[in-house]
Amino acid sequence: MAISSRLLSLALLSLLVSSAIGEKTKGVTYDGRSMIVNGERELLFSGSIHYPRMPPEMWPDIIRKAKEGGLNLIQTYVFWNIHEPVQGQFNFEGNYDVVKFIKTIGEQGLYVTLRIGPYIEAEWNQGGFPYWLREVPNITFRSYNEPFIHHMKKYSEMVIDLMKKEKLFAPQGGPIIMAQIENEYNNVQLAYRDNGKKYVEWAANMATGLYNGVPWIMCKQKDAPAQVINTCNGRHCADTFTGPNGPNKPSLWTENWTAQYRTFGDPPSQRAAEDIAFSVARFFAKNGTLTNYYMYYGGTNYGRTGSSFVTTRYYDEAPLDEFGLYREPKWSHLRDLHRALRLSRRALLWGTPSVQKINQHLEITVYEKPGTDCAAFLTNNHTTLPATIKFRGREYYLPEKSVSILPDCKLLSTNTQTIVSQHNSRNFLPSEKAKNLKWEMYQEKVPTISDLSLKNREPLELYSLTKDTSDYAWYSTSINFDRHDLPMRPDILPVLQIASMGHALSAFVNGEFVGFGHGNNIEKSFVFQKPVILKPGTNTISILAETVGFPNSGAYMEKRFAGPRGITVQGLMAGTLDITQNNWGHEVGVFGEKEQLFTEEGAKKVKWTPVNGPTKGAVTWYKTYFDAPEGNNPVALKMDKMQKGMMWVNGNSLGRYWSSFLSPLGQPTQFEYHIPRAFLKPTNNLLVIFEETGGHPETIEVQIVNRDTNLQHHY
Repeated sequence: MAISSRLLSLALLSLLVSSAIGEKTKGVTYDGRSMIVNGERELLFSGSIHYPRMPPEMWPDIIRKAKEGGLNLIQTYVFWNIHEPVQGQFNFEGNYDVVKFIKTIGEQGLYVTLRIGPYIEAEWNQGGFPYWLREVPNITFRSYNEPFIHHMKKYSEMVIDLMKKEKLFAPQGGPIIMAQIENEYNNVQLAYRDNGKKYVEWAANMATGLYNGVPWIMCKQKDAPAQVINTCNGRHCADTFTGPNGPNKPSLWTENWTAQYRTFGDPPSQRAAEDIAFSVARFFAKNGTLTNYYMYYGGTNYGRTGSSFVTTRYYDEAPLDEFGLYREPKWSHLRDLHRALRLSRRALLWGTPSVQKINQHLEITVYEKPGTDCAAFLTNNHTTLPATIKFRGREYYLPEKSVSILPDCKLLSTNTQTIVSQHNSRNFLPSEKAKNLKWEMYQEKVPTISDLSLKNREPLELYSLTKDTSDYAWYSTSINFDRHDLPMRPDILPVLQIASMGHALSAFVNGEFVGFGHGNNIEKSFVFQKPVILKPGTNTISILAETVGFPNSGAYMEKRFAGPRGITVQGLMAGTLDITQNNWGHEVGVFGEKEQLFTEEGAKKVKWTPVNGPTKGAVTWYKTYFDAPEGNNPVALKMDKMQKGMMWVNGNSLGRYWSSFLSPLGQPTQFEYHIPRAFLKPTNNLLVIFEETGGHPETIEVQIVNRDTNLQHHY
């Protein structure tokens, strides 16, 4: 009995010791070499994937493809404005379920970097800030401003508490190994002077005070406080990063841009797989141990979530395209690069680096632990000429602008310029099951001032009028003219001029559409000028003013404005008439939005008429039904002959479309729009389009998307 008790005691002691050792290895630390996760040094290959930019049904497949591509870390923002759209009212349902998203990543064995912002930029509406924050008295965003830091701390605490409650941080056994506070603050810090510096210190202290179980980072923050790691964003951080601002901080690259986001009116953006691989290899050769591809999967800005002028398609040039398909050779080439770097892991993490400069363009970087591990990076920085390097008795051919990785200092594993993977191109094919669409239409009534209950002497500012509840607001006024006021010659018409602070507008005179005007992402303000037909007696001028997302970057975002600000009628017999202060009626949104004509129930509230031939077009709703396309491939909507508006399938918003805004190449920036299979039923899917200015719905096509292997480069 005594022996049994003693054995039991020893077993119990052994269990307790094992448990204590296990507890010690749980958690995340770092030093000047690397991140250390659960006691192990790590090379981290990360990709940005944002949960609200796809339906949750797509999450497991996208994460699986990222893992197959050699990633071991997923980076995501937390989007304040979707989680707290109304102050104190929270939403974590559907594709806003950040907890489920993080758990899905963890289930596949990957880590998470949580960028809580709360300012995120991300080409997301108001940089992630909810609209109500803009209306807090005396607030100044992203500054040491009492109202702002109060709400920022409250929100940050809510997010951190949620993560802790769900045990999602690494020390709790969860996948989150890093967190980020703020975002690229150095870009605007000087605008806030002393309050900028105080804000950075406060934000770092606040974040680490809320939770210090994982490291906190600040990207693009050269003067980051000692308790957080400063990181690099850009295309070539091996050359542009000034390095960590402390000897015990590792070199981390939080945004390696896989191309560039697009705004309506832009030409396509591309970045070669070879250039991305070259930049990553050079960064790891220069002591880097983490790179994050922004984006690895961009997804879609559904609804009204994109910021000013940003296209609905987001970072389509990523290794996984908007539809979740492998973009080759980008996906495979980076996978091969990750494999070569992993083979070099022991040397990179424990070896001593040395650099041999051969000439202006050629260099050899070696990481070596004498007698055990060795890895070499042979670099040719010349942009046009190849070269040959002799290294340890062997010759190695280096194409122009390339890095060769030798994980054992002998055998070549990969060269960043040499692609061995296949190339593919994307095809959009009309669906056989979803063709011959039968369209019906309903045209909005253009309101007069008497229809609009909100009156003001001059037009109200558009952002504060809509409060981000709609892209649209009606403005209307009326003017009386005597026949002697109007031009006497029939070949001369008065001109309506509207100076707008952005973003777009459609103008109507006496209920008739007279034209459309817009700004762009660089210059949001514009001047609309169109000849108009006026009549003796009462004339109504109505304007449908439009935003295309709120701003997402720059200093003092809370002080941006939009909408019509100066309105005149030129060419009258008495000269120019300024009608800016003529008394205006206002209404937020359009009728069809309020009645939700894009849902089955809402569509029953109005009388639809068949579309037969050309339509008037402006402010018109179109609806049809279609069956789910054959097969399992992704589905798209071809909208190239429409103009501008919004799209819904079965009540789910597909986002904004704008086919009439041509790039300098003479093509729309985007005219195919993703319909997730998760939005579809087998039959009778309701498709509704709101067209602002006029288009050809009979040309809309439901398409199937695939990628075919070919022999040419398609980045």
